[in-house]
This record gives sequence, structure tokens and C-alpha cells, in this order.
Amino acid sequence: MTNIAFIGLGNMGGPMAKNLLAAGHTLQIFDLSQDALNDVASAGATVAGSAVEACKTADVVITMLPAGKHVRQVYTGDDGLLDHLSPGTLCLDASTIDSDTARDVGLAVAEQGIEFMDTPVSGGVAAAQAGTLAFMCGGTAAAFDRAKVILEAMGNGEKIFHAGPAGAGQVAKAANNMLLAVHMIGTCEALAMGAKAGLEPAVLSEIMKASSGNNWSLQVYNPWPDVMPGAPAGNDYQPGFMVDLMVKDLGLAKEVAGGTGVDNKLGQLALDIYQAHQAAGHGTLDFSSILKAIR
Repeated sequence: MTNIAFIGLGNMGGPMAKNLLAAGHTLQIFDLSQDALNDVASAGATVAGSAVEACKTADVVITMLPAGKHVRQVYTGDDGLLDHLSPGTLCLDASTIDSDTARDVGLAVAEQGIEFMDTPVSGGVAAAQAGTLAFMCGGTAAAFDRAKVILEAMGNGEKIFHAGPAGAGQVAKAANNMLLAVHMIGTCEALAMGAKAGLEPAVLSEIMKASSGNNWSLQVYNPWPDVMPGAPAGNDYQPGFMVDLMVKDLGLAKEVAGGTGVDNKLGQLALDIYQAHQAAGHGTLDFSSILKAIR
């Protein structure tokens, strides 16, 4: 049993915190949403009055925040966590943010004798609820060894990867989600083309899954309505993983590509397509709703 502070209990953080409780860990929690706090407290967590208060006796701190600016503020801002954490504390930031912020915070934390890893996740809300998330971790090997037993309570042990030093987890997440956007758009185009030519989308999906066009979108997240039970497409594209978040992640991928000199034409095109879908009023729908724009 580990004493854990969990900061940020949104659509992903809330289920992750509950899985830690189910694994026998003790949680002190903080979020700006009272409803989110009440939900996780009902599973056995203790509500703290602030992020600093939640971390006072913590051996491990987990943050799940919206953007890099929030991560900087929580850790290194005025009266941030670094002013209060004890040396030897392990900090795991599961937010999806820019790699520069992850590196900067990781360096600042290390200077205080505190271990830090960026540990962004993949799998969406369903995997967060099921405790089968994938984790892409950036930090030292020693921190990864400590973190893995905690992460296994929230994810699939075979999908917890040490990507490299601080910031590497965020680079891996950006690369993964750029590819996810590209193959979701391609899958939607292929299904729409087949349907217009008279094929049943369910039949075409099975053909492509057994052929060289097979991909994750077809296997577990089919975008065509009523083809795959449980997929957001069968629930009016209710998230899931929102278009707004895909636009954010493609923007992060654009930053990584620009910083490394890679000409990611497909990633840029995917960003343009999703931004247009967002501007059309679909930002809160699941990202597989891009089929609406293609059809």
C-alpha cells in the first residue's frame, strides 16, 4: 500500500484514481470540481483542501492536468508543490503536454532531490475505467522501476514503456496520436468510399481487418455507426476522446515535428482536417466523428 496524492480528477483522472483505490493504495485527492472530488471520495479517497495539502504526507504524487501551463504552475509556480515535497518523493505527471514543459519541470524537480516522470496515457476513457491504459514514460530508470508498480494498478503491465529521459513520454504520445489521427481519417475515407460503392461497412471492415489495411481504428474503435458494439460511433459519437483533445495533441505533434525538422505532411493535414471539424461545432464529439465530415 502506498500513500498517493492525486491532483486532477477529470474524465481520465477520476477512473484512474478509483483503480488505485481498488488496488489498495491510500489516496489524498484534489480537484477544482466538487463533483469530481465527491465521485472519487465515494470510492474511499480523502479530499484535501488544496494540491499542497494533498501532497503533505504523500510518497507518490500523480498529476493529470489539462495543459503544460497548469503543470508548471502546480509544480514550480508560487507556493507550488516543489516548495513542499520531501526529497525522495516520486512525481508522475500523466497529463498530455508539450515535451519542453515536461523536461523543464523534470529538471526543476530533480534539483530538489525528487524523482519525476512524464507518464502520458493512451487508451481513452474506456481503458481508464477498465484499468488497461498504456503509459509512455520519460525519466530515469530508477524512477521507472519505482513507478511501474503504481502504474500497473491503472494500466496493462505489458503496455507500460520507458521511452527515455524526461520529456520522452510526451514525444512518444505526440507521435502515437498523430498516427492515430491519420489512420482514423484513412479508415473513415475507406469505409465511406466502400459504402458509396454499395458495400456494407460491416463487411468491408472485416475484409480490411483480415488484410493489409488492418489498424487499431478498425480493430477496436470502428467509426461507422452500429458496426462495433460499444464504440462511440454507436452512441452518437459521445466521448470517448474528444475532437478538441485530438486537435490539442496534433498541435503538440506539430511542435515536436517543427523542433526536429521533420516535414510531417500527413500530420499537418490531419490537424487541418480536425480543426475544420472542430470549427464546424463538433469539438465535444468523439474524434471518430470525423466520419461525419468525410461522408
